[in-house]
Amino acid sequence: MIVCQVDEFSVNGIRGWATDTENPSQPVFLHALADGQEFLQFQCSDLREDVHAAGIQSKNTGFHIAIPPHLLDGKKHSITFKNRLKQIEIYSQNQKLEYISFSGKLPVETRSFVDGLKQGVLSGWVVCGNDIEGWKGNQQILVTCNGQKIGQLEANRYRGDVGKALSCDPYCGFQFSPPELYRKPYQQEFRFYVLPDMIEVTNSPCLTSFVTDAHESLIIDVIDQIDALHVELTRLRRQVREILPQPGFTIADYHSWATAYFPVLRKYVDRTRDESAIDGNPLVSVVCPVWNPDLTDFTAAIQSVLSQTWQNWELILVDDCSKNPELRAVIENFAKTDARIKPIFQEKNGGISIATNAGLAAAKGEWIAFFDHDDLLADVAVEYMLREATRSHADLIYSDEDKIDASGYYREPAFKTDWNYRLLLGVNYVCHFVMIRQSALQNIGGLNKEYDGAQDHDFLLRASEHIPAEKIHHVPEILYHWRITANSTASDIGNKRYAIDAGIKAVSDHLVRRNLPATVDSQLGMTLYTVNWDFNQSPSVTIIIPYKDEIATTARCLDAIQKYTRYPNYKVILVNNWSITKEAEAFAQAVDKIPNVEILTIKEPFNYSRINNLAAKDETSDFLLFLNNDVFVEQENWLEILVNEALADPLVAIVGGKFVYPNQTVQHAGVLLGIGDVAGHAHVGIPRDEGGYAGRAYFPQEISAVTAAGMLIRRPAFELVGGFDEEHLKVAFNDIDLCLKVRDAGYKVVWTPDFCAEHHESLSRGSDDRPSTERRFFHETQFMIEKWGNTLRTDPFYNPHFTLDRQVFFDLTIPGVDETRYPPLASTRKKMRPLWPIPTFTMAPKKTPEKRTAKTTTPKTRQKKSTTSSRTSKAD
Repeated sequence: MIVCQVDEFSVNGIRGWATDTENPSQPVFLHALADGQEFLQFQCSDLREDVHAAGIQSKNTGFHIAIPPHLLDGKKHSITFKNRLKQIEIYSQNQKLEYISFSGKLPVETRSFVDGLKQGVLSGWVVCGNDIEGWKGNQQILVTCNGQKIGQLEANRYRGDVGKALSCDPYCGFQFSPPELYRKPYQQEFRFYVLPDMIEVTNSPCLTSFVTDAHESLIIDVIDQIDALHVELTRLRRQVREILPQPGFTIADYHSWATAYFPVLRKYVDRTRDESAIDGNPLVSVVCPVWNPDLTDFTAAIQSVLSQTWQNWELILVDDCSKNPELRAVIENFAKTDARIKPIFQEKNGGISIATNAGLAAAKGEWIAFFDHDDLLADVAVEYMLREATRSHADLIYSDEDKIDASGYYREPAFKTDWNYRLLLGVNYVCHFVMIRQSALQNIGGLNKEYDGAQDHDFLLRASEHIPAEKIHHVPEILYHWRITANSTASDIGNKRYAIDAGIKAVSDHLVRRNLPATVDSQLGMTLYTVNWDFNQSPSVTIIIPYKDEIATTARCLDAIQKYTRYPNYKVILVNNWSITKEAEAFAQAVDKIPNVEILTIKEPFNYSRINNLAAKDETSDFLLFLNNDVFVEQENWLEILVNEALADPLVAIVGGKFVYPNQTVQHAGVLLGIGDVAGHAHVGIPRDEGGYAGRAYFPQEISAVTAAGMLIRRPAFELVGGFDEEHLKVAFNDIDLCLKVRDAGYKVVWTPDFCAEHHESLSRGSDDRPSTERRFFHETQFMIEKWGNTLRTDPFYNPHFTLDRQVFFDLTIPGVDETRYPPLASTRKKMRPLWPIPTFTMAPKKTPEKRTAKTTTPKTRQKKSTTSSRTSKAD
């Protein structure tokens, strides 16, 4: 017989003791059950001196177990204990019980944090709740300053970072800008309390001071003077600007940005309607497959079409045999109200592709627009798309989009790149809102049921097979709202697992049609894809690595290449830029014994562009690969990855890779134009394995430029554009200039994360912000601005809604402030026009190259010994 005494029973757990009357020296083993279901097995072995003092033989009879959270729901539950071998008697307060009746509820708790002062405002977040009922935002906050109440606010700003970390309501953030009276230049104490219980927020109080108006005006005056001084005060200007409040919008508070943006867009459309002529008065057929939508959402979707500023449309609603009389009544009532709404009722459920095709067959419009049954269109969507179609002469156009949740909050904006075929192979970044000319649609065909779940991706891939790139146009405006519902992929891809397999098949079949050998896999168990090219060609590659002394670093770089490179047709040229150490001499002698490696010695002052141009001058390889001596490769197939991206598309002239710092955060994931006046790296600082904004860091993609720290280029293209600019860009921006020249000639630049290497940025050359190099860097910056002008401000692969002077892929432009944003600037992409023949690559027999160790270049005008400590490339 086992006797069990329960001393305490509450939300804090069950405490008591138990003993075996036949064998009291042994701890009792019990099973805990709730409503007949076992939830725990435990041993009663806690020390209980009080029980022992009362006459029980053993001191170790106690237990204290937690109640599972799912039982703390406020409902009535019966809890009991059992032993598989012996009978058990349960007592509580000296009363024998078969079970204990319990109804407990987790208390409401508060989680919170004050982030501190940033850009003139105090920010933080608050959620209240528990693990059963969830953690809710929208809490009321009281703010005090030095003990005085100065404000009350609601913590309802979107904080996706908090929502992800805590699995809570993301609308939990707050920002507080103190009244002018409390913006003092000396330190004050700000406290934040959660109402009504006056629970102080974690990390409160916040001790801080503010910049006064007088000081702010002074700083602005100083900035103007700094701008006039240019080089001499560059660092000071940046430091001063950083301490000024910088009001604006970010991805984190996108809803606020969106509510300011849409009225501005609408006013612009109204203001420019007379001057923005649309060719003719085209009919637009909005095709909408329908299957058992939420009627409220469905009604809102139709209303968004009825509200369009463009009136010449027809809405074709194809009900895919929903068998819902209420839905049918809604459709028929709308059709009776407006003759432009044309219902089609399928007799058999065929799926989204068949339903859409039924709508396409009935469409009479010059343009076809695709629309989902519970989404929303901006009221200017159709008109704006037609304007852009007229301006760009496109056959297929697509817009930016966002998501809208059940509370009406705008979320997760998709600020897209211009047409990017290589990115489309990895992900359907186009998605919504898509319109296509009827004439183009006839050549492509409708949707294919074989790819249901990825039918849109398949359609766009087939469209790319028929429509030239210059006829596909991106409209960089949010014109479509993708509704988040419980069963949509906008909510959770897990709701449509079949979509992953359909997407793999769609991309694979597309590549088969294009005769491109590859295997396609899913990334991260989502509708994201990796394309592994399977070419059997090995065109020749010359790897060019400049160095000056820093022999340990250079040797490590070379050793990694020899250890990991399985590519059969390559050689290495080490460019010795006037090294002077004994280690350098010994290194050169050792390299002389390696068959496919040679040294070219150049005794000139450091000029990255000239050094690499001289190394490439006499080369006949199909490809040149410029590599910094502080880049350490780590993949056996790294060179195959780069070459295969070029083989996959004859118009790809340059391919770059992904580089990470030694701490495994991203240093380079492609170059964005206009950042910091000229260009900046994308996704700097994110962990190596993260995808960055919209997952862009996961996928190979066309981009405006890549760094020459690791850049593969077709040798004919390099020669065509004159190589690196060794006159004006000796150190900085020479790689950006080269990429832009290649693109200007009609070719593509591709960045791929599939090749990733560690890069010890500026390990030997140093930084451009030293006083000794600032003047040179300034002049190179000015040269790029004067040469490329508007190209630097209109990167086709970086959405214009992102600012150019703050955090990339995060800070947004202020709607209506920059009037040049409207109308959207035309894409800077130019028609691809091959200016050199595409070579046919064959595997060449491997030869032992002639050594060039003794070769030096010392022009008469450069006989003077260099005083510049050189480094391989500015392309850091």
